[in-house]
Amino acid sequence: MHKTLPRFLSFPITACLVTFSSFILFSCNSSQVNTILTPVDDSVLNVWWSEGYYPEETEAIQSSIDAWQAENDVDVQITFFSEKDLVQQVQNAIKAGNPPDIIYSYNIDFILLPRLAWEGKLADVSSIIEPIKQSYDPEALKNVNYFNNQTQKRSYYAVPIAQQTTYIHYWQDLLAQAGINDDQLPKKWDSFWRLWEVAQTNLTKQNVSNIYAIGLPMSAVATDTFTIFEQFLEAYNVQLLDDEGKLRFDDPQVRQGIINALEAYTNPYLENFIPPNAIEWGDPDNNINFLSNATLMTANSSLSIPGSQKGDEINYFQRMRTIPWPDKPDGTPMRYVTSIKQIAILAETDRLEEAKSLVAFLVETDNLETYLEGAQGRFLPVMPAIAANEFWSTGKDPHIAVAITQFDNTRSSYTVLNPAYSEVLAQNVWGEVIHAIATNQITPEKGADQAIKKITDIFSQWK
Repeated sequence: MHKTLPRFLSFPITACLVTFSSFILFSCNSSQVNTILTPVDDSVLNVWWSEGYYPEETEAIQSSIDAWQAENDVDVQITFFSEKDLVQQVQNAIKAGNPPDIIYSYNIDFILLPRLAWEGKLADVSSIIEPIKQSYDPEALKNVNYFNNQTQKRSYYAVPIAQQTTYIHYWQDLLAQAGINDDQLPKKWDSFWRLWEVAQTNLTKQNVSNIYAIGLPMSAVATDTFTIFEQFLEAYNVQLLDDEGKLRFDDPQVRQGIINALEAYTNPYLENFIPPNAIEWGDPDNNINFLSNATLMTANSSLSIPGSQKGDEINYFQRMRTIPWPDKPDGTPMRYVTSIKQIAILAETDRLEEAKSLVAFLVETDNLETYLEGAQGRFLPVMPAIAANEFWSTGKDPHIAVAITQFDNTRSSYTVLNPAYSEVLAQNVWGEVIHAIATNQITPEKGADQAIKKITDIFSQWK
């Protein structure tokens, strides 16, 4: 008889993994909800925003906008999109000459904003940042200091609100059931990944079925594929760009490092330690599989997984663990690849001063803190004053406490060095080769060569 896995979610997964195929539109002076795409209304200030994973997240931004609107007697219309739809709709609206005034999305910082800034399509927001510059972590400001190819200058073209990196989560009780306790988690790279495979094997021997060791996406559609793989590249000390933002593919060690990272990432799938359908996963699916007890551990580019379980004290405080990554294969401590979540104003707006006033209001300490806490802490603060507050700093939250330590040793995304890398991520070059390797179409060596060629072409064609 197959054994039953312990305790499942205490509420539906869909409550925390919002993936709308359309968007929801709210007029801040009414409660109307509209799910039909309509042109931007020029008579109001238009805000396009990623739909929150949690009700408190959406309520927090809605409340701040309502408060600003009441103070300034300006009508604001906020439109909530699914993550995937927002990026595409912004691009379509710009092409149509009818873009919104303000945009915010969880992944525009690495796939859209660098290009828009380069093309001169974002408003300079230095007047927002300069008065509060000392409130920010300097690395956050570095991430929004984009190069404008039209003016041939760098300036602030977005406003930072949060930061993220990639975390590892596992089920403590399932690991214990596999005969492994937390004290046995190794720091060495190869031993760390092998442990989960041993745990799966042990559970299988106990007739525990339908559970896999590791939850890594292998698809060409999930942004999680490239965000997690970027951490594998870092593990193997692959430096794709030099400090001037130029490609380093002429160094044979770079190619070999890419091959090593691709092998390490895809081998568990090829050896049946990752769910077979990982080649089809979208962004929510590593969350869903882990929260359904279908994987022992997973990596994720925010704290959305533990955040979804805050209402269940057993899952949050007892069953689920968040841990740092193991040391790199060469034995040195892991350095974490970070990204900065950003609000931007479109250059075409005819309400620039109103848009700047609203954005400045949203990043006031009290308002920004409320929003980040409403997001259940899945993104971390970029303002030290917020990070020092009780929600983040007491160490009582086991997941946030670990996450904070990861920001002691970080590097920014390559998009900071060269905006062309945003196109590499937008096309999910790494996801494409990972999917091809996982489906036995190509070898890691061929995958590395394919990625190198495509990235080189993207950089050479960047205009």
